[in-house]
Amino acid sequence: MAQVSNPSANPVARRRSQRVLMQVSVRVRGTDAQAKPFEEQTETLAINAHGALVLLTARVTSGSMVHLKHNRTEEEQECHVVFLGPVRAGKAEIGLEFSAARPTFWRVAFPPEDWTPRHPEARAVSTTRTTQKTESK
Repeated sequence: MAQVSNPSANPVARRRSQRVLMQVSVRVRGTDAQAKPFEEQTETLAINAHGALVLLTARVTSGSMVHLKHNRTEEEQECHVVFLGPVRAGKAEIGLEFSAARPTFWRVAFPPEDWTPRHPEARAVSTTRTTQKTESK
């Protein structure tokens, strides 16, 4: 099940679109930090209308260009590396930003910018689901 991260209270740090924690099978190809071509099968950790956070074994540099292919739809999007995160189990968290916003690339309806898990509508949906499960027992 996908989860939505909370936006920062600091307006300077706010994202342009909501981030959804979702694993999507993708293929990333480009040139690594040693100028060698690479192609790697991986999954996203989070997605949004402007890109994704992925885990890569290939070492890339900030600002480098890569191509991200959505394995289910076969669509490909040019991206650039905007974030180099921590390494875990030999894979680094890499933030990729689309060269142009593509909200339909992921085939996901992103929540509005002002949405949070504490939003009244989120509770209504959660309460409804809980009530339906209780009634069906």
